[in-house]
Amino acid sequence: MPKIEYGIKNVYFAIRKRSEEGTISYDTPFAVPNARSTDMAPQGETTPIYADNVIVYTSNSNQGYSGSLAFTTIPDEVLEKLLGYIKDSKGNLLEDANAESVPFAMMFQFETDEKAVRHIFYNCTLARPNVASQTKEASVTVSDKTLTITAAPDSEILPGYTIVKGKSTKDTDATAYNSWFTSVQIPTLPAEEETDVQS
Repeated sequence: MPKIEYGIKNVYFAIRKRSEEGTISYDTPFAVPNARSTDMAPQGETTPIYADNVIVYTSNSNQGYSGSLAFTTIPDEVLEKLLGYIKDSKGNLLEDANAESVPFAMMFQFETDEKAVRHIFYNCTLARPNVASQTKEASVTVSDKTLTITAAPDSEILPGYTIVKGKSTKDTDATAYNSWFTSVQIPTLPAEEETDVQS
C-alpha cells in the first residue's frame, strides 16, 4: 500500500451518452493538459438519530462530490465540447447563454511512492469558469484557471448500485490499468457477486 500521494497528471475527460434504450456509454477520452491541482469535497449530510437521550443510529447521505480542477490554461476543446461554446466564421469562440453543460467522466492520476493511483468520476458536469488575470510585475505570476465540477452519484452504470467514483488498486488488472485513459471502462461485478445482486 502506498505511503504517500502527490501531484496530479493525466487528466482526461470523456463525454457521457445515453442511448434511446437507456444504455450508458462514453466517447473516447481526450486529454486536458496543464493540470495544477484538484480538490473534490464530498457532498451530503450525516444525521444522528436519537432515542433514550443517546444516538442510536447515524444516517449518511452520499450526494457525490463537488470541487475544482485548476489549470494554467483551459483548452478551448473543453469549452466547446462540455460547455457548448461555438466557433464563428472568424475562428472566435463564443459563449452561448442557452447552451447546457454536457455530462462527462473525469479521469486523472496521483503519483505515489509505489504505482500511480488512477481515479475516475463517472457522472460529472461543469460550471462556467471565471475570467480573471492580473498585471505583470517584476516577475510573472501565473493565475490558475479553475473549473468547478460536480460529480453526481450514478444509478445507471452498474445495476443494483449507485456509483460515485472509482480508483485503481494493487489488484487492478494490467489491461484495465493500462487502458484507463484510452476508454472509460464500464464497471462489472465478479460473477458470484453479480448472481447475488440479480437474485
